[in-house]
Amino acid sequence: MADKPIKDLSFEDALRELEGLVNQLERGDAPLEDSIKIYERGAALKAHCEAKLKAAQLKVEKIVMGPDGAPSTEAFDS
Repeated sequence: MADKPIKDLSFEDALRELEGLVNQLERGDAPLEDSIKIYERGAALKAHCEAKLKAAQLKVEKIVMGPDGAPSTEAFDS
């Protein structure tokens, strides 16, 4: 999956790959140069996941109904 462009990954696939990269780095068995490449891909995956979550947040904010039944927006409360 590491060969697939990050922009083409779903949130779930990106998160799964990110978790795998974290595990790989935590084991500490990769050479330094490989660890740097793994870290760089992990940072890009993290940014991709954050962007997907932000997009989902904005969609949720758009569909909230107000107390009078009229559509309104509310701030996302994590």
